[in-house]
Order: sequence, then C-alpha cells, then structure tokens
Amino acid sequence: MWYNNILETIGNTPLIKLNKITSNLPATILAKVDYFNPGNSIKDRMALKMVEVAEAEGKLKPGGTIIECTSGNTGMGLALAAIVKGYKCIFTTTDKQSKEKMDILRAVGAEVIVCPTNVAPEDPTSYYSVARKLAAEIPNSYFFNQYDNLANRLAHYETTGPEIWNQTEGKITHLVCTAGTGGTITGTGKYLKEKNPNIKVWAIDPIGSLLTHYFKTGEVDMAYVKPYIAEGFGEDFVPANYDMSVIDHFEQVADKEGALMTRRLAKEEGLFCGYSAGSCLQGLMQLSNSLKSSDIVVCIFHDHGSRYVGKVYNDDWMKSKGFL
Repeated sequence: MWYNNILETIGNTPLIKLNKITSNLPATILAKVDYFNPGNSIKDRMALKMVEVAEAEGKLKPGGTIIECTSGNTGMGLALAAIVKGYKCIFTTTDKQSKEKMDILRAVGAEVIVCPTNVAPEDPTSYYSVARKLAAEIPNSYFFNQYDNLANRLAHYETTGPEIWNQTEGKITHLVCTAGTGGTITGTGKYLKEKNPNIKVWAIDPIGSLLTHYFKTGEVDMAYVKPYIAEGFGEDFVPANYDMSVIDHFEQVADKEGALMTRRLAKEEGLFCGYSAGSCLQGLMQLSNSLKSSDIVVCIFHDHGSRYVGKVYNDDWMKSKGFL
C-alpha cells in the first residue's frame, strides 16, 4: 500500500503512555503525540480541513494565494496543502516565534513576514492586521484566519476526538490540552463529551493570556494580558472557535515550569516535543490531586521539539530567561 500524496498521511497519530514523570500520579496518563503528522504538528489536521472547506465554498480558487497569520505550525500544514494543490503561501508571524519555525516555512516555499509581538490585535502592524491587509490587496487570495475559522474545530471534531475515543476504547476520563485558537480543545472536547458527558476537559493557559479570566468571568479584561514567552498557546483576545461550555477548567502555567517540563519529556520519556507539550503536562501535574486510580487522562502534545532547538532546548537561551 502507498499514499498518493503527503496529505493522506495526516492523522491517526499514536497514543503513548507516560511512565517516569507521572509515576507518582494515581491515574494512567497517555499522550496523543501529534508530531507524527507530516508537518510535525497537530495543526496539519485543521490546515487541510480549512483548505478543503475554502475550496468547497469557492473562497480558494485554482492558482490562488493562501494568506494566514501563524505562530508556525498552521503555516506548515497550509504549506503542505498548497504544495500538493498548487497554491502560493504568504504567512505573517510574530518576532517572538523561533527562527526554526520561520526557516521551516521558507523551506517549504512560503513567504514569511515577521511582525511585532507586543502590540494589540487591532494595531496595523500586528500579524493579524498585516494578514488582513495583504488579503485585501492581493488578487485571488484568501485569508484563512484560523482563530475565527470554524473549520479549525471541525477538523478535531471529525478526527482527533474519534481517534482518542477509539484508542482508549471509550475509557478516557480527562482531556488535557493547551488552549490557543480554541480549535483543538473545543472540537476534540465536543466530540468526546457527546460520547460521554462525564469526561472532564481541562484547558492549559500561560500566565499572561486573557483566556483564563474570560473563562471564569465572561469578561475580556486586557489588564490580565502580559507578555509571556511560551509559544503557540494563550491569546490576547477570544477566538470564535471557543465554546467555553465544552471546557470544565482553565489552569495557568508559568513560562519557566512549562519550559523545564518540556525538557524533562525529552530526557525522561523520549518525547522530543514543543513548548506547549511541557506546559500541558505541567498543568496536569498542578491538577493531579483531582485524579484517582481509575482515571485515564489524555494529554495533547501538539508539535515537535525541532521547532525549539534554539530556545527551550538551548541552555544559553534558558539561562538568559532565568529558567536554568
């Protein structure tokens, strides 16, 4: 058997038991390791889905240009789809993202425009605003806007949720996932709760994101927004992909603890993951008193450590941030 193109290899990623780091926890802790996707992240799933929906709706036409604001992983998934389907790609990203991510996007043929991180979403120089402006100016282009594009969460409702349900034989009791665009946690969580409403969905958020405060109060309060170092999750606004009724709890994790746990995953479990995976597991560890021996917990590990060799896996960078 062979695959007709790289896109057919997306999904059906393994569920791997954690053994050493979680040895003191009463529950069974499983990692949904989505760096096994061809673009090395879970974002391949929603990138392909967004492209397919845009094609079906006539928003993305032959020879068109894909425009997106991305912290790196969604761009990689969109670039793979563009290569197979014959589109051009222009991505905006922020200056806090790792150089590796930008280099990887350029390696797969994308144009990358770097924008400042610490500006409001509506600022004309933000990576959201620049992407919108490009889409307005470039003929036959489409701005995907993963934050408000509901094909994002649909991808996880259709693939990630069913895979986890089947892989655990319906025994999953908790889903733990870092929260960014909201697509992964909302889509996966919605599917699992339809199967079993008693499954707990725990969102992990960096300190400095406004999502936790919004979850608790329903208020968008920018006083809670502070710069943070963690990449790929947390937000300074509330994307449309969120359905907060699917989520049972938000837990905030400090940058340092997330980074240190990321390194532990590589050294103690052999899982060379990105920053959000360590933060996801750190958040679970902070909530471990809520677990019992019969629980089966699935943590989503979004992406691969190769994106972070100049940062989390670099001792000098870690020392510069006061993490080592």
